[in-house]
Amino acid sequence: MESENREIEAAIESVGRLTDLFQRRRTQLARGVGLTVQQWRVLEEISTEHFLPSLFARERECTPAAISKILRQLLGKELIRAAISSKDGRQRRYPLTAEGRRVIEQLRSERRRAIRAIWSNLPGEELTRFARFAGELGDRLERFADQPTRKDP
Repeated sequence: MESENREIEAAIESVGRLTDLFQRRRTQLARGVGLTVQQWRVLEEISTEHFLPSLFARERECTPAAISKILRQLLGKELIRAAISSKDGRQRRYPLTAEGRRVIEQLRSERRRAIRAIWSNLPGEELTRFARFAGELGDRLERFADQPTRKDP
C-alpha cells in the first residue's frame, strides 16, 4: 500500500510539474510578443471570428468586465478594432488588425516550432499510450470535480 501511495504521489508530482512547465511556456510565448496569457487567449478566440465577449467570459468563468478590460488593452495595442455587427447593430465585433494577425501567426509559429522540438522525436506508441492515459485521467478528474463537495465532520 505504501509503495502504491509513493507511485501515486510521484505521478501527481509529475502532472503538477508538467502543468507548471506548460504555463511557464505559455507565459514566455505571450511575453515574446508583448502580451499576457489572458490577452493571448482572447486574441486567439477573436481570430476564430466567432467571438462573443459574454460567452467567452462565461466559458472562462470570469466576469464580462475582465474581458472588457482585456479588449481595451488589445485595442490600445492596435491588435484589434471595434466594429458594429452588420447582422445585429446591438453587438460589437472585434476583427484583428494586420498587426493582430501578424502577432497571432507569430505565436502559432513559435508554438509549432516548440511542439516539433519537444514532441516529434518521441516514440509514437508512447505518445499514443500517454494520450490515452491523459484522456482517461482527465475524464476521472472531470467526473470527480463534478461531484458535490463533502463537508468534513
